[in-house]
Formats: sequence, structure tokens, C-alpha cells
Amino acid sequence: MRYYILLLSVLFMCVQKISAQSNSRVITTGVPFLLITPDARSAGMGELGVATSADVYSQQWNPAKYVFSEKSQGVGISYTPYLSKLVDDIFLANVTYFSKNTERSAWGASLKYFSLGDIQFNDLIGNTIVQQGIERPNELTLDLSYGLLLNEKFSLAVAGRFIRSDLKVSSDMDATPASTLGVDIAAFYQGETFNLGSNRAIMRHGLNISNIGPRLKYDEGGQKNYIPTNLRLGTGLELIFDPNNAINFNFEMNKLLVPSPVEVFSDSGELQGYQQPDISFLKGIFESFNDAPGGFNEELKEITWAVGAEYIFQDSFALRTGYFNESLQKGSRRFITLGAGFSLDFATIDISYLFSSSRIRNPLENTLRFSLNFNLTGGIQAAENEASE
Repeated sequence: MRYYILLLSVLFMCVQKISAQSNSRVITTGVPFLLITPDARSAGMGELGVATSADVYSQQWNPAKYVFSEKSQGVGISYTPYLSKLVDDIFLANVTYFSKNTERSAWGASLKYFSLGDIQFNDLIGNTIVQQGIERPNELTLDLSYGLLLNEKFSLAVAGRFIRSDLKVSSDMDATPASTLGVDIAAFYQGETFNLGSNRAIMRHGLNISNIGPRLKYDEGGQKNYIPTNLRLGTGLELIFDPNNAINFNFEMNKLLVPSPVEVFSDSGELQGYQQPDISFLKGIFESFNDAPGGFNEELKEITWAVGAEYIFQDSFALRTGYFNESLQKGSRRFITLGAGFSLDFATIDISYLFSSSRIRNPLENTLRFSLNFNLTGGIQAAENEASE
């Protein structure tokens, strides 16, 4: 009889319980690694980014921000250890590139790779375990986006995403991965500088509906898994004290646009647990706003929120902090983040750290995350910076 050894914590993260009945109303999806924050800047601000100022990692949060970038192109590389206190070979890696074609348009591309580490497959022959080989299950996405500035303050963008999930459940060589496509629709607003007391300020707002696409199916005739279609909505305020000092305040809300688990009863009428309905992804998106068994109060619990702040000194040093909150009944992810950034003429290094404030430990707790981005060309001075001097 074949079996494989996999940490229970990895199963909790990556092998979804959509096809199984559960006593939990926590919404689960396939490829949940898409919800892991890849860059240390956003990770240091409570894991938000839909309405922050543009940077190379805007592809992950809101590609409509690229047209407001002060740089004409850049490349970013990030590495996030996962469950680092238990294993050393599970990680999320990301490479992102963007380019501004003109002052009114920009495009971006990124590759995200999530490795579940080495898994040893064995045969049990009598009382003897015979090793059959090692596999490395993994998941990845390849993205491409295009953004257009509609006027001086507002932009729109669309992104396409290829998603591939190769989670082997046996050592059979004919085990096939699941794949699907996803689409993002994003919008971003960045206002002009205005007087706020004795300081100058800039308002930013952002919206992104990400991962709109068909469900994943690993086995023929098996249960289809929803991908994490997600609605992000955020706002931010940047206070400019002088040409050398500024601070950003941001607030963001998120909601998964996939069906809520519904009650499942036995033939005798006894409640057995909760299970997501088997409906199309489009129907699931529209019904996700009003399908929670507990009504409107439960719908509100399905919304997570985060707040973050970033202090910037001379565009060369940054300090960050943030807080993320999720309902106790919907996953109980609650944590505080800290971060810092250091900029040189050609590169920026960001780091972040996470402290869990929930009884349920976060897989990224006490883990340092790093990201690096390179400015491939000189900056394009924004009008807002000129006005602030």
C-alpha cells in the first residue's frame, strides 16, 4: 500500500477540505498560496497594498498603480519562508517586472512559485518500508497586466493569470496537475497634493477584484476547487511634512468572492457539518454577498480588514507597522507586523516580521521576510513631489 509523509500543518494549508464535510464555516479554496503576501513592504504594513503608493510589487495588489510610478521600469525579487519553525524547504518565491511604455500606460509581469518541500514516497511490504522516491509538490502562477491612465488622477488595469497546481497524492508517474486561468480587474485613484493644516497631503484609493476564473479539478469526476477570487478595497492618506519626511496611513478590506459553506444534513435530519455548494464560479461570485447561513451578520464576519502606516525619510529609509484582523469564526488570523526598508540609488531592500495576536498560530509567525527591487532606469519626478517642496 502506497502512502506519503506530509506534515499535518502543510495539509492544513494546501490540501483543501472543500470536498469533505466540516463543522467549520471557514471559507476554503484551492491554491491558497495566492493569498500569501509576497513582498516585505506590504507585509510590514499589515499585509495590505491595494491603495498604497506604486512600487514594483503593485502587480500583486493593484496593477493600475503602475502608471503612477516615479520609475519607468523595475524588477523585484522576494523570498518568503513558510512554516520555517518546522521545516526548511517550504517557501514562496516571486519575481516581478514592470515597465511604463508612456506616461499614460504601463505593463507588468510576474512569476510566483510555492514549493511544499520534499515528500518521501514509500511502499509497505510486510513490515518493511521500502523507499520509492522523492517528489516536490508545487504550485505556480504566471501573470501579465496592462494599465492605462484615463486622466491625471484615475487609472484602470486588467491582468491575466495562468495557475498551475501540482499536488501529488501518490507516487504514480501519471498523476496530473490541475490548471486554470484567472483575471484581475483593478482601479486606482491618486489625487493632487492639497493643504492639510500646516502640511501637504495626497489621497489614494484602490480596488481590485482578483482571480476571477474557473475552478480547479485535480481528478476526473472529482470535486472542483474554487480559486481565491478576492475583492480588495482600500484607501490611504500620505502626509508630507517637508521634502525629507512623510508618513502614509492606509486602511484595507478584503472579502473572498466564493460560496460560503452551507449546512449538510443526514437522511434523519441531523446536522452533519458544512460544505461549499457545487455551483459555477460566476454564480458563486454573485451569491457570495448574500449566502452565509447566519445572514448579514455572518457576511460581515467574512470581511477581513487591515491598517498600516509607513514613515519615509528622504526616500532612502522607511519604518512600517500594521495590524490584520479576521473574525474568530472565519479563520482567526490576527497579527501585528513590523517592517523596514533601505534604498540605494539602484536598489531597495525591505524586511518584515509578524507577531500573532490570536490563539491560532500564524504559519509566518516569527519569520523574517525579505524582498529586493532594482530600479533599472532613472526616476520620473512626479508633480506631487514638486508641489510639496
